[in-house]
Amino acid sequence: MGAFDKILYNLPEVQGPTQKKLSFKEKLKWTLITLVLFFILGLIPLYGLGGNALQQFEFLSIILGASFGSIISLGIGPIVTASIVLQLLNGSGLVKFDLTTTDGKKRFQGTQKLMSVGFIILEAFIYIQMGGLSPKAGVSPWILIFQLFLGGLMIMFMDEVVSKWGFGSGVSLFIAAGVSQSVFVRAFNPLPSPQNPGVATGAVPALIQSLSAGDPVTAGLMFAAIVATIVVFLLVVYAQSMRVEVPLSFGRVRGYGVRWPLHFFYTSNIPVILVAALIANIQLFGSMLAKWGHPILGQFSGSTPISGLASWLYGPQIIRSMITHSLQFSDLWHALVYILIMMIGAMIFSLFWVQTSGLDAKSQAKQMLSSGLQIPGFRKDIRVLERMLNRYIWPLTIMGGLAVGLLAALADISSALTSGTGLLLTVMIVYRLYEEIAQQHMMDMNPMMRKFITG
Repeated sequence: MGAFDKILYNLPEVQGPTQKKLSFKEKLKWTLITLVLFFILGLIPLYGLGGNALQQFEFLSIILGASFGSIISLGIGPIVTASIVLQLLNGSGLVKFDLTTTDGKKRFQGTQKLMSVGFIILEAFIYIQMGGLSPKAGVSPWILIFQLFLGGLMIMFMDEVVSKWGFGSGVSLFIAAGVSQSVFVRAFNPLPSPQNPGVATGAVPALIQSLSAGDPVTAGLMFAAIVATIVVFLLVVYAQSMRVEVPLSFGRVRGYGVRWPLHFFYTSNIPVILVAALIANIQLFGSMLAKWGHPILGQFSGSTPISGLASWLYGPQIIRSMITHSLQFSDLWHALVYILIMMIGAMIFSLFWVQTSGLDAKSQAKQMLSSGLQIPGFRKDIRVLERMLNRYIWPLTIMGGLAVGLLAALADISSALTSGTGLLLTVMIVYRLYEEIAQQHMMDMNPMMRKFITG
C-alpha cells in the first residue's frame, strides 16, 4: 500500500452503524439533530468579520446551502465542487477508479473527501483574499480563514452523519432547509420591504396590500410569484411519479413476481445540484474577480451579471419582464441559451453520476440477482439482465437529465418566490425523503417486508 493509499484509508470519518438497517426513529433522530445544528451554525457570525460583500448573493447562498457571513459561509460548495472535479477526471479517463470493487469505491470516496478538504481551504482563502468576506481592522485574515475551514469540515462531517445515520444525504437536506426557509419568509413575511417601505416583503401580504391600494403591477408580480411556485411544485411532483417498471420473478418461487421501478428522473436531483453549484461558484468568483478589477467572467451590477459568461449563466426573469412591460427580444434569446446550458449540463452530469454511483446496468443487475430476482422466461444470467436493463437505463439517464435541466431552467425564469432551481431541488428532495421514510416505516411495521428488502 502506497503513501497516498495510507492517507486515504486513515482519513477521519463518521463511523457507520453496526446493524444492517437502522430503525425509523433512529434515522429521524439523527436527521433532525443535524438539521437543527445546521440552522444553529448559520446563526453564528464569523469572529472579526468586517465587510460582507457576499451578502447580496442571497439566491446563491440558498443553492450552496450556506449562510454568508456565518461560520458555514462555504456551505456545500467544496463538497459538490470536489465531486464535480473527480467525476470529470474519472469520466475523461485521466484518473481511473474501478468502481465495481469495494477497494475501488473506497479509493474514490477517500479521494473525494481529501479533495473536499482541499477545496474547503482553497475557497476559504479565495473568499477572504478576494474581498468577499473581509476582516475588521487589526484582525488577521487567517482567523477568518481558520473559522471557515472549521465550518467547512463540520458541514462535511454532518453530511456523513445524515448519509450513514439519517434519511437521504446532508447535501440534499441542507439545500432543502435553506430553500424552505426562504420560501416561507418570502411568502408570509409581514415586515415592510427596504426598497418599498409601504409594501410588505412577503408575497401574500404584499398581494393583499397592493390590491387594496390599487397597484396592479405589484399585485401582478406577487400573484405571478405565488402561482409560479405552485406550478413548479405540481410539475415536479407529477414528473417524479413517472417511472418504468421492469417485470421480474423469483427464480425459487414459481408464479410470484415483482416490478422493479426505474424512475424517469433516474439520477434524481444530483445532476441539478452539480450544475447549480457549478454555476453558483462561477458567479461568485466572477463577481469577486470583477471587484478586484479583473472581469474575466463578466461585469456585475450589484449581484446581477450584465456581461460575459456569468450573464449567460443567470436566468432572466421573463414573467417579471412581461408584467412590467420591459420584455425585449434579447431576453428571449438569453432565456433560450440558459435553458440549453442547464439541459446539456444536467445530462452530462447525469451520465457521469450513473457511472460513478453504482446505477449502471451491471451494478443494478448484480443487485437484482443477489436478491434472487431474474427476468421471467430467461435463464439466470447477469449478461441477459444487464442487456435488458441497458434498454431502459441509458434512455432514462439521458432523457431524465435533459428533462430535469429543462424544469430547473423554466423554474428559474418563472419569477418564483425563491431560486427556481432551489425550489425544484427542494420538491425533489422532499419527495424522495417522503418515499424513503414511507419505506422505512413500512419495514418497521412489517417484519416480513424488512426481511424481503434487506435480503
